Amino acid sequence: MEAWRYSPQGISVALRVTPRGGRDDIDGLETLANGRTVVKVRVRAIAEGGEANRAVTELLAKALGVPKRAVRLLSGATSRLKQVAVDGNPEQLGAALRKLTATPSTD
Repeated sequence: MEAWRYSPQGISVALRVTPRGGRDDIDGLETLANGRTVVKVRVRAIAEGGEANRAVTELLAKALGVPKRAVRLLSGATSRLKQVAVDGNPEQLGAALRKLTATPSTD
């Protein structure tokens, strides 16, 4: 199951954010206890004064190849669980997220 929904403007992504995570990175997908799938994201920034939220939007913009203004927080400003909208071509954004969250093969 994907952690994002498609819309005509782009996609909406469910995130689980770890502030002060040692590095800025996308760590794949996680299924929460309630069955919801989220994209795991870690950032170096602290969760104070919106620093972690800013780092998350910058990380997603860079990873998905969109301008920072195309990424906006929809909900969860003070929570680890966030909903973020990314404007752009939904198919391209979905494909990029699938690639970023794919589990590396252990061949």
